Amino acid sequence: MSEASINKVIKLLGYHGRLTGHGFRHTMSTILYEHGFESPWIEMQLAHVDKNSIRGTYNYAQYIEKRRLMMQFYSDLLCFLK
Repeated sequence: MSEASINKVIKLLGYHGRLTGHGFRHTMSTILYEHGFESPWIEMQLAHVDKNSIRGTYNYAQYIEKRRLMMQFYSDLLCFLK
């Protein structure tokens, strides 16, 4: 799903100018860091490339299970806040 699609829905819901699709990424990142999740898991979930070229060259870990648990935590948190 593209950011343009998300922004279109935001506009249709009447939140244009108050919310952005990218803002949801900022919020998720902040919440996960505040709850102590590891930086590599968060950055990989956001599809960010490791800026450390040496580490990026040698580390091909995907952290799938850790990221799944992290995203389940985030999902549970959003459901609780609902």
